[in-house]
Amino acid sequence: MAGPLAQDDPDPGGWGLVRAGAAAAVPIAVGVIPFGLVAGAAPVEAGGRVVDAVGFSVFVFAGASQLAAIDLLDGGGTVAVAVVSALMINLRFLMYSASLAPHLAGVPVPSRLTSAYVLTDQAFAVSIARYGDDRPPPTPQDRLRYYLGAAWTFWSVWQVSTIVGAVGGGSIPDSVPLDFAIPLAFLALLVPAIGDRATLVAAVVGGLATVAAAELGAGDLSLVLGASSGIVAGVLAGAGDGGADGRAGQEEDEP
Repeated sequence: MAGPLAQDDPDPGGWGLVRAGAAAAVPIAVGVIPFGLVAGAAPVEAGGRVVDAVGFSVFVFAGASQLAAIDLLDGGGTVAVAVVSALMINLRFLMYSASLAPHLAGVPVPSRLTSAYVLTDQAFAVSIARYGDDRPPPTPQDRLRYYLGAAWTFWSVWQVSTIVGAVGGGSIPDSVPLDFAIPLAFLALLVPAIGDRATLVAAVVGGLATVAAAELGAGDLSLVLGASSGIVAGVLAGAGDGGADGRAGQEEDEP
């Protein structure tokens, strides 16, 4: 039986895998729309032009970093401070890239560079879940096709959303809580990924560590510290479960 994100497609290779990745991305991409509206409206509200907002979204393509940079620049911060803050927020993509790298080993460098540009939290979550199910795409090139189908879907939804936000964001009433949709979009990624004790431990420890680090003044580094703590906790929990299962198996084998 195929895993939850496996797609039954009459053309399992080539464009079939691209379509499968896009199909897996669509339900989550819907939750990105409010986030994109906010990211599109923010630069215009800060005094920029629509073309500035759209260009920022295309070239930066990093929602949380875009909002942080705009907020800093609007508050009188320097470009250098905005860039450094954006880089700090995006440090998590180093972990994402390292996790994806073994699955895409052997893929030509230009293709991997394109993959890096469209890497998002959502594209990573959809793809890594597909690679880990019981019917993963068999070759690195096939896995790349699936990833790009998901990643370019998110990219397209993000760009359209930011354009709409930049053009019409000022007409959205303040009573509409678009900002509230941002954490909901990440929860939509988190909950389906919790499939065992190790992932549950990683999620809980990572969340608590992030909040604690932020309260202690770690700022944007709190995301990296929380993610690192969650990974370590998840690995330890998984190792403990593996050891317990091994001892149980030995006991069952004993006469």
